[in-house]
Amino acid sequence: SPELNSITFAATTETASSSHLAALKLISPREREVIQFAAQGLTNREIADKLFLSIKTVESYRARSMTKLGLKTRADLVKFAVHHGMMPLDS
Repeated sequence: SPELNSITFAATTETASSSHLAALKLISPREREVIQFAAQGLTNREIADKLFLSIKTVESYRARSMTKLGLKTRADLVKFAVHHGMMPLDS
C-alpha cells in the first residue's frame, strides 16, 4: 500500500541518515580530506602536495580512516565517499 511504502521509505531514510552521521563521526576532518582526494583519484603524492603533508602522513591518514570504517580497498573508499556525499558533483 502507498502508506506502508511511505513508512518504509521514511524508516530507511532515517536509518541511512543515522549511519551516515555515525560513519562520518568516526573520522577526523583531515582523514575526511584525504578520503575525498583519494576517492577523486589523486595519488598519495598529489594529496601530500595539496595538503602540505608528507606522503607517509597521507598514507597513515588513509590507512587509519579505512581501518576505522572497515574498508579494505581503494574501491571501497570511493564507494564510501560517493555513498556519504563526500564527492563533488562536478568531478
